[in-house]
Amino acid sequence: MRARQRGAMRSVFWLLGLAALAVALAMLMGDNRGTVTLFWPPWRFDVSFNLVLFVLVGGFVLLYAALRALALLRELPLQARRWRSQQMERAVVGWVLDALSNQLAGRFVRAQSAAQNALDHLNGSTSADWPRREQLRALAHLLAAESAHSLQNRAQRDEHLQSALNPAMARHSPEVLEGALLRATRWAVEDRDASAARARLAELPQGAQRRVQALRLKLRVARLGDATGEALETARLLAKHRAFSPEAARSLLLGLALDALRGAHDLTQLQRVWDGLDAAERAMPELALAAADRAHALSRLDEDEGADESREDMRREDVAMRVRGWLAPLWDDFGALDERHQARLALALEPDLAQLDAAGLARLELLQRQWPQNPHLQYLAGQACLHRQLWGKAAQLLGLARSGLRDATLRRRTWRSLARLAEERGDTEAAQEAWRQAAQID
Repeated sequence: MRARQRGAMRSVFWLLGLAALAVALAMLMGDNRGTVTLFWPPWRFDVSFNLVLFVLVGGFVLLYAALRALALLRELPLQARRWRSQQMERAVVGWVLDALSNQLAGRFVRAQSAAQNALDHLNGSTSADWPRREQLRALAHLLAAESAHSLQNRAQRDEHLQSALNPAMARHSPEVLEGALLRATRWAVEDRDASAARARLAELPQGAQRRVQALRLKLRVARLGDATGEALETARLLAKHRAFSPEAARSLLLGLALDALRGAHDLTQLQRVWDGLDAAERAMPELALAAADRAHALSRLDEDEGADESREDMRREDVAMRVRGWLAPLWDDFGALDERHQARLALALEPDLAQLDAAGLARLELLQRQWPQNPHLQYLAGQACLHRQLWGKAAQLLGLARSGLRDATLRRRTWRSLARLAEERGDTEAAQEAWRQAAQID
């Protein structure tokens, strides 16, 4: 409505202007009796001034129109070339869009054909006035390479990829070059070629290497090459950038940390992996328990290799000290652990009960008094008493624990300890029954 009103007002002003101009011309030229005399010996011409003025104005208009017509006539070939170039550019853009659409729809053969048509049009055109000619060429090569990869044609994929990675593309459109490197990295990961994937990632600029998409690919490359430490560090960065949900991030970090702990080959490497974890990761019960289990496994391997008794005792004390330090946060939050973690904690602490110092024993007794009905604490306290030859108290605590334990390993070990206690006091019948109960547990 307002646009119509503005258009009407503009028309009114134009009419008023034309009326004013007509009035001015009528006042100037309506009563003008001036003449212009032209001498061309032996002739003389007397012409009205108004006629001369109209002839001059009309001549100027005709001359201007003729010059404009001549200029337009001379520009016809250029306009024709420009029109053909625009039609060619529209055709190329259309082929690229068709290739992208077919690629997303899973029609890889059609996508490859459309991309090749776009490349043929680009190679057949000699026009250099397209603003994004090189970008269109690179995108067409990338779409053709993606379709070839989907069709398992690696030779054709690599050929189009090399064309898309033309160094001139870094000047015209660096984003397309970075995208081509990211796609090449993903293809190398899918081909299980970790070295090629690392090489492609290394070609990315520093800024592009910190993007979420590049970090995701870096994580996949690290896991493909069994570089657990690098994968764990990359996963931390992705979790920091909120690339995963909190649950997925925790699960991923937990899995990678477990792989790193289980991959340690000696206690020194295991301690280095543990020190590399952050505070939140070291507070996870699964990681602390896995570290303790790995330490005991490495200790048993060292014992199987054979060493003098003094060195074995020192190694056991070292392992026990490390394990107690790793499991200390779990003791502080024992009530929050579920039954499965409590059972694993009991299994992880049992091998070190013989080296348990007075402070550790006092903490165990304090926890056992706080939760007197907890079978896992009853089991640990009973085993500690057994190591210290407190037969009566050990039998009492293990007898209470045997009915509450659900873990098969803990129940079997409880019955075996009760059998040894029965043998110690000479009760053969009770010992045989205990051994029978232990043998019946799967």
